[in-house]
Amino acid sequence: MATPHNQALMGEIAKTVLMPGDPLRAKFLAKTYLQDVKQFNSVRNMFGYTGTYKGKKVSIMGSGMGMPSIGIYSYELFSYYGVENIIRIGSCGSFKEAVRLRDIIIVQGCCTDSNFAHQYELPGTYSAISDYGLLEKAVNKAKEKDVSYHVGNILSSDIFYHADQKTADKWASMGCLGVEMESYALFATAAYLNKKALTLLTVSDSLVSNEQTSAEEREKSFTAMMEIALEIA
Repeated sequence: MATPHNQALMGEIAKTVLMPGDPLRAKFLAKTYLQDVKQFNSVRNMFGYTGTYKGKKVSIMGSGMGMPSIGIYSYELFSYYGVENIIRIGSCGSFKEAVRLRDIIIVQGCCTDSNFAHQYELPGTYSAISDYGLLEKAVNKAKEKDVSYHVGNILSSDIFYHADQKTADKWASMGCLGVEMESYALFATAAYLNKKALTLLTVSDSLVSNEQTSAEEREKSFTAMMEIALEIA
């Protein structure tokens, strides 16, 4: 059945979905890596594709920017299309000198400044963590590929242009490796629906060295992260 945000029919989406934030990255991935590709969604230009990778059925769909956006798409994929696993493949800013440009962060858990989890009416603060089985597979694949990677906690923030210029230092002092804007909502949604989720991030810019990559590089050159995700899908 179609949803307000997804025109796919049941059976057109695989059990595992890779979710870059940028729908153009989803398009690039599908055309570069998948065989027998079929586009299943173009609503709001949030492109979604299904094909095969080394004989496995895999789907790739953009999530958009921010927790409200990935919250919508992940909920619908999990609830209405029988998806069991979502692997976010995104970019992030680094909080640490040792976490350099183009390094991969395999996200173990998320801190947040969002109130996304208020909907669950919990009597405390919810810790959003990834699925260990997917995380372990990603770590093993990163070792096999001999890429520079880190495993740990990140910040999922609602705010890109933050008024508090020292906020990065505060989160870094608590061990956060970097910042992005989606994973907390993805992990919380997966937990609520008894599904599995993981995030792989490539460092696109450093808040320490002030280095950064271009939009085209983020779309097309973060191939090591993409290949790890495809291998464990």
